[in-house]
Amino acid sequence: MQKKIRQFHRWTSIVFTATAVATFIALALENPVEWVSYTPLLPLFLLMVTGLYLFALPYTRRRVSGARADR
Repeated sequence: MQKKIRQFHRWTSIVFTATAVATFIALALENPVEWVSYTPLLPLFLLMVTGLYLFALPYTRRRVSGARADR
């Protein structure tokens, strides 16, 4: 499960980078569409969720392994 989330996080970062570059290009045009500035937000939200999960993973593992050692 952890490997799949890590892989998803990596691919999402590529998608986020591509949407951010596309947004900068679109906003440089004469009359950009208003919603184009919101396109990077979905990948950014997914990066935040998966990043927080991956960040907390070592701390939760220590807590679980520490609880088992006390028995």
